[in-house]
Amino acid sequence: MTSWAGLRPSPLPTTVAWDPAMTAYNFGPSHPMAPARLELTARLAAALGLFDLEHVSVQAPEVASDVDLLAVHSAEYVAAVRRSSEDPTTPDPERGLGTEDDPAFAGMHEASARLAGGSLLAAEAILSGTAVRAVNFGGGLHHASRERASGFCIYNDAALAVQRLLDGGVRRVAYIDVDAHHGDGTQSIFWNDPRVLTISLHESGLSLFPGTGFANEIGGRDAQGTAVNVALPAWTGDAGWLRAFHAVVPQLVQAFEPEVIVSQHGCDSHKLDPLTHLNLSVDGQREAANAVAGLAARFCENRWIATGGGGYDITGVVPRTWSHLIGIVAQHPVQLTAPVPEAFRSHVREKYGDTVPELMGDGVDTWWRSWEVGYDPADAVDRTIIATRKEIFPLYGLDPWFD
Repeated sequence: MTSWAGLRPSPLPTTVAWDPAMTAYNFGPSHPMAPARLELTARLAAALGLFDLEHVSVQAPEVASDVDLLAVHSAEYVAAVRRSSEDPTTPDPERGLGTEDDPAFAGMHEASARLAGGSLLAAEAILSGTAVRAVNFGGGLHHASRERASGFCIYNDAALAVQRLLDGGVRRVAYIDVDAHHGDGTQSIFWNDPRVLTISLHESGLSLFPGTGFANEIGGRDAQGTAVNVALPAWTGDAGWLRAFHAVVPQLVQAFEPEVIVSQHGCDSHKLDPLTHLNLSVDGQREAANAVAGLAARFCENRWIATGGGGYDITGVVPRTWSHLIGIVAQHPVQLTAPVPEAFRSHVREKYGDTVPELMGDGVDTWWRSWEVGYDPADAVDRTIIATRKEIFPLYGLDPWFD
């Protein structure tokens, strides 16, 4: 008789969108959105063997067509990006182009549309069934809105993936954004669409760009409760962040009943990030990705598209966090105690003069206090949590104090 003890289910087919051409998204040598973030992530993921897994397909995305882009952007905006791409010397600040955050550069349209193509590739893989999970670590450009560039983002690839899923017959999509900055562009695009639940956990707009994302932003007239915002106080660390996530996100995902999750994993919430004021570790960011994976498994038959996003500690944080993300998406998690391959560390020393940590984790304790043990009105994180729960939970028949 066959013994089934110890057998594990086969890993899910996984698509990774990657091609070195994606590094053409380049605002210049002094801009924080350095294309090296992507090259170093791919280099580390490859060194860890993640691209060689039998069930993982690494595919080069195509440049998204104008027809593709018009699913969430206006024709006037796409035309403006094309003009700035062809003539970077002529700014269009009304459209957010040629600004300090989003300087125009030659080939900008093609470079931006290729990153968008990565998330569209992921969506098509889910729709066709060739993959159950997918990751585009070059995506997550969540500040771009229908009509305007913003916050280093030209085309909103995550919104394009969500819309492609909807157009392909998916009835409901949950978008979960864990970047340190509010996912304002994605929220605005689906503001009045009851088929899309957007959840953003971010540093409060009182202390960080874009200055939005408060608890009372709950969606349009026809979609009340489908915009969810957890505006965390500056300096929130792993324990507070994970407490907030688990006090809000699982309950709403369960109530919303999505068929696919699309997530944005900006890692600028790390304590070493130069642009933000949160205090997470790589360990905490890995745990966030694990939590999203668990939601996809529980509620979406594992259907999940993960994207990158912000993250400006280029050599030490971004490659490790996003390699963890790739491993989790591929059901081949990298252990926090695993060594960072010496070949990768040597490459970074020689090319960038930086010293990369020896291990894949930061060696911290990410223990967090469950919401079920009680609400502390003296705790700023708890006040944030209850503000969001009071706005949103009753709209789903949930009790903001006890569910």
